[in-house]
Amino acid sequence: MIAYILRRVLGAIITLFVVSVITFGIFFLIPRWAGGSAESLASRYVGRTANEEQVRVAAEKLGFNDPLWEQYGRWIKGIFVGADYNYGPGVEHCPAPCFGYSFISRTPVWPDLVDRMPVTLSLAIGASILWLVVGVSVGVLSALKRGTIFDRASMGIALAGVSLPIFFTGLMALAIFSYKLGWTAPGGHFTPITQNPADWAYNLILPWITLAFLFSAAYARLTRAGMLETMSEDYVRTARAKGVPERRVVTRHGLRAALTPIVTIFGLDLGLLLGGAVLTESTFSLPGLGKYAIDGIFAGDFPKVMGVTLVAALFVVIFNLVVDILYAVVDPRVRLS
Repeated sequence: MIAYILRRVLGAIITLFVVSVITFGIFFLIPRWAGGSAESLASRYVGRTANEEQVRVAAEKLGFNDPLWEQYGRWIKGIFVGADYNYGPGVEHCPAPCFGYSFISRTPVWPDLVDRMPVTLSLAIGASILWLVVGVSVGVLSALKRGTIFDRASMGIALAGVSLPIFFTGLMALAIFSYKLGWTAPGGHFTPITQNPADWAYNLILPWITLAFLFSAAYARLTRAGMLETMSEDYVRTARAKGVPERRVVTRHGLRAALTPIVTIFGLDLGLLLGGAVLTESTFSLPGLGKYAIDGIFAGDFPKVMGVTLVAALFVVIFNLVVDILYAVVDPRVRLS
């Protein structure tokens, strides 16, 4: 077990290195391939109001004329020990961990990410609990009641949930439950759970349900397919022949084996959401990481977008590592060596 975990941790570190190289390439190398210059890259740092001379000086001071491997080394070094950005008019210090410095707002990116993390964390965890419980429960019942009205109705609703985009269901939910009926908050507000748990849940209940509706639909279909496959296995028939209670057959033998793909996609989905639920946060105007990235795109604030990208990649790699380790717990057929 220890050797397996160490191998997976080493693999995660290598993956993070590859992700950092790819992320750097997306923001620094591909623009050059597309015909961009050092000045065009610098303009993303100094803002759209800077003149040509300011952009040229910034490009020289920021080192965009240096070889790419030197730029990558400075960028990685800044994450661990901090960085100083000499953009011409002055020098701005970005303390470690430096995920970038916004020259438009004159602030490091990392403190902004930390401030907005509770919003995204609250949204992702609350919605994930809902979609996991509802999706798996509906999928199991549909598999056990295959061909019944419940099965066809639940799978029909699941198909609609998978097909409808979040910005459509979110806006419809806001129009009906917030503006017409007044049952839920209209969006745009977030109260920390430590300040007022009731307001925290009230402001997030509609985004939770809307986001969970999208994901629980996919989880219900996947759980149903997995249960139909595992319930026809020989070991399940053997357990029934030995007189094992049906509830134990379903939960211990059928569901446990069917949960392997659920654990896989749950870890990846949760990791992506913690990196920023872009559409949900934009639809409900929640000040999380996703909306932070969107605001950075519209403002042309390049470091903000890159900071969110790195955080999202970090969460995906970490949760993928956790999923790999949990395989042996969920699926008895998996053996770690």
